[in-house]
Amino acid sequence: MDLDSNNHSVFLLHYHLILVVKYRRKVINDSISDRLKEIFEYIQINYNITLKEWNHDKDHIHILMKTHPNTEISKFLNAYKSASSRLIKKEFPSIRQQLWKEYFWSKSYCLLTTGEVPIEVIKKYIENQGEKGG
Repeated sequence: MDLDSNNHSVFLLHYHLILVVKYRRKVINDSISDRLKEIFEYIQINYNITLKEWNHDKDHIHILMKTHPNTEISKFLNAYKSASSRLIKKEFPSIRQQLWKEYFWSKSYCLLTTGEVPIEVIKKYIENQGEKGG
């Protein structure tokens, strides 16, 4: 397992992020997805985030990202959603007619932690701590 590190810690933090278009409007095509990804990659640098995987459907995007312990994910999400919404509406003006009251993103999102080990294995490991073997 390849771990990341800084001066005080060793870590491996992956998240699966799902962002949904407001009211599930089906406005994301390949061009818009590509531009959303470019904006993500531009902003991620300021938040110690690394994009690992990206894909989209017509009304949402899936992102696998790696972070540091000091990453402020909620601040990153606010910055990303604001900038991407503004830029997409500016660069793809026809999209405005398909949106509801100019909103691009839903206020909510789904953020899931991921891991190299299944949760049941971790639970069992923790349960067995302190037990004397043999």
